[in-house]
Amino acid sequence: MSASQIPNLNTLRRGGGRGRSGGRGLSRDGAGPRPSAGKDRVVQGTDNDASVSRLSAVGVGYLEDPFARGLTPPGLETRRLPIINRGTYVRTAAIDQLVHRFLSQTPEQKKQIISLGAGSDTRAFRLLSMQPRPDLIYHEIDFAVNTAAKIRFIRSTPRLQQMLGIGRPEDVTISDAGDALHSTVYHLHPLDLRFLKRSPDTTEAPDADQRPYLREVEATLPTLLISECCLVYLSPSEAADVVGFFTQTLFPSHVPLGLVLYEPIRPDDAFGRTMVSNLATRGIHLQTLHQYASLGAQRQRLQDQGFDGGQAAADVHFIWERWVSDAEKERVAGLEMLDEIEEWNLLAQHYCIAWAWRGRIGGGFEGWRDFDSQERGN
Repeated sequence: MSASQIPNLNTLRRGGGRGRSGGRGLSRDGAGPRPSAGKDRVVQGTDNDASVSRLSAVGVGYLEDPFARGLTPPGLETRRLPIINRGTYVRTAAIDQLVHRFLSQTPEQKKQIISLGAGSDTRAFRLLSMQPRPDLIYHEIDFAVNTAAKIRFIRSTPRLQQMLGIGRPEDVTISDAGDALHSTVYHLHPLDLRFLKRSPDTTEAPDADQRPYLREVEATLPTLLISECCLVYLSPSEAADVVGFFTQTLFPSHVPLGLVLYEPIRPDDAFGRTMVSNLATRGIHLQTLHQYASLGAQRQRLQDQGFDGGQAAADVHFIWERWVSDAEKERVAGLEMLDEIEEWNLLAQHYCIAWAWRGRIGGGFEGWRDFDSQERGN
């Protein structure tokens, strides 16, 4: 496979999306310093890649997602390569499994999900359309330009409003700038992850601390953080500070907390070097990639950040082989011809899902251990 044929990393980003910061979810006009506005704008624009990839996978039949078209800008529809469609499918299906495991623990208990750099992600709408609807509060954080675009889609789509429980004007609050939205079950925050604080301090002098804060987060609820190609855009120290904000500042240590990451790995082999080079030509730099380059490094990272209940990680190739049933593999294989088996294996080995937890919810997050049997340290 020549260098020009190796797909750019971002074509595998979520539609299930970075999930995404360090780039995404980083800056809001007037809300904290803007240390690299030009780089931020580059990463902001990658959300279109995510939504187009998701829509492509839905159109071919890999995924069922009735909200994908409504959150993809018109005119961008493009059918992706089969290996990209399969990657989008595996990533989305795997994270969905972990999310549903989280929700299934003591299902009668209210829970909370916070998606970092959510962009055009549809997971909130898919979860809130389930019957019965889970007792769930869903938060998304991203750049103001991306949250404003999502709010425009919501405002123009009655079905999206219905999923969010918005039936009357008084059911929702939208900021004057049109970039923040708050309802009883869904909150969209145009915040910079690099400068978060817990809440405004009314005792401070004016302008003493202009860092943005998260509204309506319930710091006593069992909570799952999701970062799909989000923290990888931050420097290692910034990424650690973001996670530390949630583990050490926002949520008390006794509150059950989980984290799911989707990130690239293995940048130092031939495929990885080409992948990184392709992104660099677009001005995209993955700042934590070399520090957390292996499955073992990802696990250690999560342990170091206080997720002492357990840590696990597997690459997308392993997940395809072990998590997906034979019947589902046969269904997916019948959707379109995938001749590039070797290329698929290489691509899938360069992305991973890592997850970790602390505390208990009924049977506990430790039930997630069942998913991690890939050889440790790779």
